[in-house]
Amino acid sequence: MAFSKIWYTVALGLLLPFSYAHTDFFTSIGHMTDLINTEKDLVVSLKDYIKAEESKLEQIKKWAEKLDQLTDTATKDPEGFLGHPVNAFKLMKRLNTEWGELESLVLKDMSDGFISNMTIQRQFFPNDEDQTGAAKALLRLQDTYNLDTDTLSRGNLPGVKHKSFLTAEDCFELGKIAYTEADYYHTELWMEQALKQLDEGEVSSADKVYILDYLSYAVYQQGDLSKAMMLTKRLLELDPEHQRANGNMKYFEYIMAKEKEANRSSTDSEDQTEKETEVKKKDYLPERRKYEMLCRGEGLKMTPRRQKRLFCRYYDGNRNPRYILGPVKQEDEWDKPRIVRFLDIISDEEIETVKELAKPRLSRATVHDPETGKLTTAHYRVSKSAWLSGYESPVVSRINTRIQDLTGLDVSTAEELQVANYGVGGQYEPHFDFARANEPDAFKELGTGNRIATWLFYMSDVSAGGATVFPEVGASVWPKKGTAVFWYNLFPSGEGDYSTRHAACPVLVGNKWVSNKWLHERGQEFRRPCTLSELE
Repeated sequence: MAFSKIWYTVALGLLLPFSYAHTDFFTSIGHMTDLINTEKDLVVSLKDYIKAEESKLEQIKKWAEKLDQLTDTATKDPEGFLGHPVNAFKLMKRLNTEWGELESLVLKDMSDGFISNMTIQRQFFPNDEDQTGAAKALLRLQDTYNLDTDTLSRGNLPGVKHKSFLTAEDCFELGKIAYTEADYYHTELWMEQALKQLDEGEVSSADKVYILDYLSYAVYQQGDLSKAMMLTKRLLELDPEHQRANGNMKYFEYIMAKEKEANRSSTDSEDQTEKETEVKKKDYLPERRKYEMLCRGEGLKMTPRRQKRLFCRYYDGNRNPRYILGPVKQEDEWDKPRIVRFLDIISDEEIETVKELAKPRLSRATVHDPETGKLTTAHYRVSKSAWLSGYESPVVSRINTRIQDLTGLDVSTAEELQVANYGVGGQYEPHFDFARANEPDAFKELGTGNRIATWLFYMSDVSAGGATVFPEVGASVWPKKGTAVFWYNLFPSGEGDYSTRHAACPVLVGNKWVSNKWLHERGQEFRRPCTLSELE
């Protein structure tokens, strides 16, 4: 019997979407989309491997069925069967040749192609830092938008197109990551959610014993001794021989006995104990609270009198020849500081061009370290950015000219167009665009002075979250594709306007693309002359 040849190949070219390995995937949804294609190609590779294994087993099965019938007949009358010379010859042939071929087929490893592809692709996979970063993003979204664990676990988020949910194992993983950061508040929340889903009957590889072990310790670290004991008792019901739980229980009982003894001698200490055992979320600074409220759309509301001062208009750039016959739509977003929005100011085609130019260059966004004077990554800025010059594309050059025409400011001394794409829970916490008095060398290498103004394009709509907020004044500006907002960072005197402190709220659902232009002081001497007042 001759076995048909089984082959298994996968076009490696299909599995190599990157020419190089990206890092910090979690900081850019744009780069994460490449991973979707990678995973799809790996699934195709896996299915090809399964087909190869099924084909191999099908041939072995047919061989076994055929030999089963033949041996049944032969064993009933061996001498009569072998009396036929053809049967005798075929028996010799089968045992000498065909069984050897079958052995080779059985031993043939059909996974070589798939494993080879996996090995090549693994160098482009996210790493532990990406997984941890994505997990922290979920915790950040939970805090910023006041989401309970059940809502987040069920995937009940506003504006979602593709609903997804977290398994008990996923919740356990989130709790473990919080635990490694000594974030016992979130450890408790997510271990409790994992336990809840298991109690509701979810089939999972997550172990209640492990969950209760983490949960009881997290609760104890937050001062709730009685709850820690209750959870430890439940753990011991499942695993009476658990060494750490038995040790913890003895320790908890000892501490509880000491507290009861102390409470009997002093009611004051009882009050103090109650205060110490109260479980509280970490204490945020006032600005943090305002920032999160604004991100949720719970900011300050303008009085009707102030709102009456906000207008929309057709704007010609102060009689700029390019816009006299075709003025642009402009509306006031805020009065102090004055923030204006330009509508339909960048086309979809221009947006796609800018994104295509920027995407291959996206790298982790950095911030200026006032102590070292160097650029560095920071946990409070989760995005990737790239810089585009006007000379490399007529589209970028045209955008720069548009900014100059509509602001009346010279863009020749401005920084290059910065394009940013935000990642999972992408954000940029409250910051100033301009350099403060204690940062005299922030833009020294540019030689163009401080950042006088900011122009910000919104290049995508965002389903939920992602607002630009100004905590000092209570303003929230929501992303709208094709629009841009503009504000001055400095007074005409050159002094910084501290009310322009702003932040990019975490993206709850969706993909946020923006591009911005920072305009500098040099070249604006006659375009925006100084006044006699420091704060005008």
